[in-house]
Amino acid sequence: MDNGACSYRRFLDGDDRGLEELVRDYKDGLIFFLLGFTGDFPTAEELMQETFFRLITRKPAFQEKYRFKTWLYTIARNVAVDYLRHQAKSAPLPYEEAAAGLADERDLEQSFLREEQKISVRQALKKLPPDYRQTLWLLFFEELSPAEAGRVLKKSPRQMKNLVYRAKGALKSELEKEGFEYEDYT
Repeated sequence: MDNGACSYRRFLDGDDRGLEELVRDYKDGLIFFLLGFTGDFPTAEELMQETFFRLITRKPAFQEKYRFKTWLYTIARNVAVDYLRHQAKSAPLPYEEAAAGLADERDLEQSFLREEQKISVRQALKKLPPDYRQTLWLLFFEELSPAEAGRVLKKSPRQMKNLVYRAKGALKSELEKEGFEYEDYT
């Protein structure tokens, strides 16, 4: 059982510190995730609060066949979808936009899984040594070429090649420790 599940179980048993731990551990990630739905930071914060409000008021049962984080983010996704539906009802949309919204709704599950993977990668990056973290960040999040990243980090092409190889290996190892499953794109 992961820490989130333990904290939630303690909260259900009456320990308010369990809820405090959940909010502390998951609020930032939820805001980032919900920002992808809303495109608006204050709204994402409100939806994060609504997610925890649902936990407090409804106290849904946690199914241990999933990771707690996956379960919590599913609740947040549902909160976001409810919000977007309500917004759609209050503002009439042209047919093309409504049809695109329906297609987007079908892809929400895939989007959720991709966001979950991105969050796992970011958390694993935090555990890497700074030079590995900086290298991978520049290459994959800032989309710099290895030569450009080498200029930023003041590394020769050969040093960059070795650094990238070691950083990718360290990230892969860290992700595997956490049970991360990924597709091979080769």
